[in-house]
Order: sequence, then structure tokens, then C-alpha cells
Amino acid sequence: MRVLVAMSGGVDSSVAAAQMVEQGHDVVGVTLKLWEGPNGEAPTAGCCTVSDSEDARRVAAQLDIPYYVLNYTSAFGQGVIDKFVDDYLRGWTPNPCVECNRSVKFDKLLDQAAEFDCDVLVTGHYARVRRANGRYRLLRGLDPSKDQSYVLYMLGQQQLSRVQFPVGEQTKAETRAIAEELGLRTAFKADSQDICFVGKGDYRDFVDGHTDAATAPGDMVDTEGNKVAEHAGVVGFTVGQRRGLGVTFGEPRYVVKVEPSTSTVVLGKKEDLETADCVLREVTWTDQPHEGPASFQYRAHGDPAPCSVAEQSDGSWLVTFIEPQLAIAPGQSGVLYNDDEVLGGGTITRGT
Repeated sequence: MRVLVAMSGGVDSSVAAAQMVEQGHDVVGVTLKLWEGPNGEAPTAGCCTVSDSEDARRVAAQLDIPYYVLNYTSAFGQGVIDKFVDDYLRGWTPNPCVECNRSVKFDKLLDQAAEFDCDVLVTGHYARVRRANGRYRLLRGLDPSKDQSYVLYMLGQQQLSRVQFPVGEQTKAETRAIAEELGLRTAFKADSQDICFVGKGDYRDFVDGHTDAATAPGDMVDTEGNKVAEHAGVVGFTVGQRRGLGVTFGEPRYVVKVEPSTSTVVLGKKEDLETADCVLREVTWTDQPHEGPASFQYRAHGDPAPCSVAEQSDGSWLVTFIEPQLAIAPGQSGVLYNDDEVLGGGTITRGT
């Protein structure tokens, strides 16, 4: 096959490219330029730095494959950064990695693969694709500690038929061992933990610097509506937050609700974070819509919770938990599983 490999400059995509070469495929490597500062400067932290591009270029040279840098800053700005800012202003907790996968990596990049006459897009995600009875299934990665299927839930049959995740078939330790054996410069490179366009800074400062909307100060109240303190703006808070509240109590308090319309932050006890259900919108399925028993995951590395899911008359989906769940924040991604298989998912619009 002719294969397009998205190379981030990390060990996972480096090994994915190497494995495609080893299997005898015609491989093309690309790095995506996703974000730049107001003066055109590259990010200094996250997954899209100049050093990352240089690492990817050198690995491609070592593998003797053609390599290109693609400028997707416009698509990334509209599909990821603008939504990130808007979600925080509405009191939600966004997931920019999910939006990047949805609007850039598995949308624009699949189109780019076709322009390169490539049959398949390969990335370094820890997930697996299986074909059975003419249909494609998206499964968790073999290494449970590195599984990234949660951020890939938006992939449907068309996309799954054109993607491969080689490192999802092995553990992270095995990936590093392969890189070391091949002498790849990324073998011991640390994984990126930062949001690429925020870097080491504070996301609150980023949001403030990318909107004309005033972040109005307001009140912090308890669950009975009694004022307990003031805050500088709702952007600084997310459901489930305990630290950085700027106020102390005799026992732990958590953010249980953010109300941007009144600039109010509601604080409560841990039990006030419990919810018996939540609502998903913008739901997509890897294959057919699913109603009935499933497992629900609402954090990238959270434990799946047994649930039942049913479509509502307005097109949303109601997820009802067998046991109450804690700190489900609007804006987060909710992903439905059947054992290790991703069924689909959407955006949580109501939790606590």
C-alpha cells in the first residue's frame, strides 16, 4: 500500500512509520503545523513545537521516506481553538484533543491522504481497528494504561476503513524497545502532556487573550444559594474542581455547577457531584446507533461505568447509570463501549 503517516515527532508515530516501512509499504511522512502565535511564532510546549518537527524530519530521513510539513493552522484555529474558547465562556469543559481529531487529523488529513494517492492514513494512537463481516470495529489499545480510543470515538465506517494504528497492537514499553533497537532519536522522548496552543501557560490567560467577551466577576454560592465568596470570572472553574477556589471551608468543597449567564459558581460537597444520568448531543457512532446496556467513559483515562443508553425525542441520547457517577462536566466527551469496542459518543450537555 501507499501509506501516509502523521508524524508528531514523538516515539509512537516514529515507530508507526518504521513499522510501515518494515512491512514494505510505500510510506510518506507528514507533520502538521496546527498553531502559531500572533506574530507567527511556533509553540514552545505541547505536541507541535519546532523541535518536534525537527525530530520527525530526522526520523523520516533515517527511514528514507519523503517528508512534508502541512499548514493546517486555519482549520485548527476554527475547529479547535475557537471552540475551546467558546466552551469555556459558556461554562463548559472542552476537550481540544477530541476536536483536533474530529476536524483536522481525521478530516482534513484523510483528504490530504487522497491527494498524496495514499490508501491508508497511519497515526501513533494506541487503539486498534478490526474488520469483521464487512464492517470495521474500533477497539481499545492493547496497553490499557495508554489506550486512546476515547479520543477517537468520532470515527465512522468510512474513516475506519482508511486508518491504521500499528502501535495500538503493542504496549508502550514495546514501542520504546522497537525505537531503541532501530536507533530512532525519539526512543526515550517524554510524552507531551500540555495543550499545544496553551503550553506551560494558564488556559485562563489564553482564553482571556483570545476573546473580546468580558470575563465578568461574580459570586460563589453554596447549593442553597448563599453567597460564600467572590470570583474573577467563570472561565477559571470547571465541575469537580477542588483546588484553586480561593476560599476555604472546614471540609472539602467542589465546584458543582458553573452558570455563565449570571457569572455564578456553585460550590458543594462531594456527594453534590453525584449524578444518576447525563445527556449526550452531537452523537456519532462507529457503526450502527446503539440502545440498551453499555459502558460509559467520560475522562480520557477514566474507568467505564455500566449504563443504559436511549435516544430521546429531540435527538439527544440519555445515559442512565447503574451507580451514580461523580463530577460529570458539560463539554466533556462521553464515550460508549461494549467491553473493549467503541460504540460511539458525543458531547455531554448535562451532568450534575
